[in-house]
Amino acid sequence: MGEAFSPHDPVLLTEVLDALAPRPMPGRAVEPKKSATFSDRALADACVVDGTFGAGGYSRALLDAGARVVGIDRDPSVAPFVAALSEDYPQRFGFVAGRFAELDELAGDGPVDGVVLDIGVSSMQLDQSERGFSFMRAGPLDMRMSMEGESAADLVNTLDETALANLIFAYGEERASRRIAKAIVSVRADAPITDTKALADLIEKTIGRRPGGPHPATRTFQALRIAVNREFDELVEGLFAAERLLGEGGRLAVVTFHSLEDRIVKRFFDADKAAGTQSRHMPMAQKSEARWAPVRKPIKAGEAELAKNPRARSATLRSAVRTGTAARAVSVAGLGVPGFRGAAR
Repeated sequence: MGEAFSPHDPVLLTEVLDALAPRPMPGRAVEPKKSATFSDRALADACVVDGTFGAGGYSRALLDAGARVVGIDRDPSVAPFVAALSEDYPQRFGFVAGRFAELDELAGDGPVDGVVLDIGVSSMQLDQSERGFSFMRAGPLDMRMSMEGESAADLVNTLDETALANLIFAYGEERASRRIAKAIVSVRADAPITDTKALADLIEKTIGRRPGGPHPATRTFQALRIAVNREFDELVEGLFAAERLLGEGGRLAVVTFHSLEDRIVKRFFDADKAAGTQSRHMPMAQKSEARWAPVRKPIKAGEAELAKNPRARSATLRSAVRTGTAARAVSVAGLGVPGFRGAAR
């Protein structure tokens, strides 16, 4: 058995701190503890935006290393964690309620030294049955991170069969999306589907369950959560917001939890891929100027972390350093984003 895992422990914490650490600069105002690592020394008095605050795990570690931190989150349930850090670090921690898609507007005057984004649903949200994120716990079919707007139940009970199947396929990469959508429409004709267990049981009955495989509802729940919270839209706009906010030499670290998110981040950092596909019938496009260099290789959790936290298995960290080239306008060209509509305001 591994060590006890707290749902408030962020994944790849050490690796994220190293990715955010600039070269040590003389004259830093805040001195870290004597046992400081390289990250501690380099992060002393750096200004870092934690765009997905959650339970404050990254923010606390950054503050412990001597950084100044601005936390951003749209989930009202993070209030106790904000209060704890505000009390412990009143001079170096600030918080703004909002979406990380607007982090350059919310964080105040830039530029900043670092931005960290942990994409997707948090362990804290999964563990709250009343939020309806998890098929492992009975609860209302909600999934709203902001606790406002359209819920998962609204989508499940109002979208027509084709639209529902397309959503589940595009956002969940679920090959049985048409069978699932057909079953949902059939059942909801008698009564609305309003709780997580009812939906999960229906999906399992419809497509079956392989021994030892993931729960058959996994991809559908992922798709609904992404759609409800417009997560791909938020991710794209958040990446470009970080590009605008970070100064030359500033660092962006992004942790993703599935292939669609990771693909977007990978292509965003690659100037040529982000420029879109060049037609062979068109003149050669001029090579795009790099906004990010160097770009580090992706990092996965090690065995020690996986032993403590199995949820880290799907996590991937990508990070890069901002160049002095002017920020781009927001564009999804070449990023491979399904269903981009622009982040909700």
